[in-house]
Amino acid sequence: MKYYIVAGEASGDLHGSNLMKTLKEADADADFRFYGGDLMQAQGGTLVKHYADMAFMGFLEVALNLKTILRNIKLCKEDILSCQPDVLILIDFPGFNLKIAKFAKEQGIKVHYYISPKVWAWNQKRVLKIKRDVDFMYCILPFEVDFYKTWGMEVDYVGNPLLDAKAAFTPNPNFLKEHNLSDKPIIALLPGSRKQELKYILPEMLGVVSSFNNYQFVIAGAPSFQKAYYEQYIGGLDIPIVFNATYDLLNIAEAALVTSGTATLETALFKVPQVVLYKGSKISIGIARLLVKIRFISLVNLIMDSKTVTELIQEDCNLLLIAKELDDIINEPKRAEMLAKYEVLAEKMGKAGASEKTAKLIYGYAHN
Repeated sequence: MKYYIVAGEASGDLHGSNLMKTLKEADADADFRFYGGDLMQAQGGTLVKHYADMAFMGFLEVALNLKTILRNIKLCKEDILSCQPDVLILIDFPGFNLKIAKFAKEQGIKVHYYISPKVWAWNQKRVLKIKRDVDFMYCILPFEVDFYKTWGMEVDYVGNPLLDAKAAFTPNPNFLKEHNLSDKPIIALLPGSRKQELKYILPEMLGVVSSFNNYQFVIAGAPSFQKAYYEQYIGGLDIPIVFNATYDLLNIAEAALVTSGTATLETALFKVPQVVLYKGSKISIGIARLLVKIRFISLVNLIMDSKTVTELIQEDCNLLLIAKELDDIINEPKRAEMLAKYEVLAEKMGKAGASEKTAKLIYGYAHN
């Protein structure tokens, strides 16, 4: 069968690649065409557009790049029509993918949506559009099943695909040597995969480096950027950047500073104490605070439904507070408390198998 997949962010590229791998096991004739990234491209098929040209963070940034976004949507619609896929799979990225879902539904193309938009966070009436345009929804957070039921929509809970990615990870025994890292304990910096995230958050992360001389700071570079892009922020600091090795970095890290997003959950699954950071333009954050109605922004705290990791947002995302919180999680008793909560999180998350379960459901629904 012909599969068309749309993933617009680094996390979607990761989950898309694992889904493609398991779809190939279920369907020997699987043929892929997709919006995605390097990980999906490694699974074969045709990459139409890289997510690096698609991901814009914040309300203001979306408005400023509206022409590019609309052009990308138009291209995607035209390409789907030209391709005429047997199966259309949309992965998260709701601002873009919900428009594609509406278009596909109008064209009589079945819509499979993997990883639900966070409609429970704000503007819950968007569920009505999802109910209208999405044929099959595959959720990765347990509480989403009950949420959709309250709106009269049946969905499939498949578990969390990050567990699949972690289960498939094999540590590189030569990681330190290959990246010229010292024997000092490592503090991992995960600044995100969008230009706006690097612009607002990476400088704040780097601002605490001089306060922790006994540690080695290492940046997890996003594959969508070159080393030179990070160096404009690093300046004269001796901060290594590692690409395509985030799990190797987390596997040996003592602590981490993490931009809010999927990486917060990945960091927790690797049992690395972390401080979650988020910062953007004043206008975008102001609008978000008016619209978003949730207690937490990090996936770790949302799943636990309590404060497990500290979140430093906007004005709190500053040198003094980041340094204080980082010092806390390096030392006891905060460190032990967080690690104990991570054990509870692991139990809530369950076992690996989301990609395999989703692939089987997609393949099965497509043949019914």
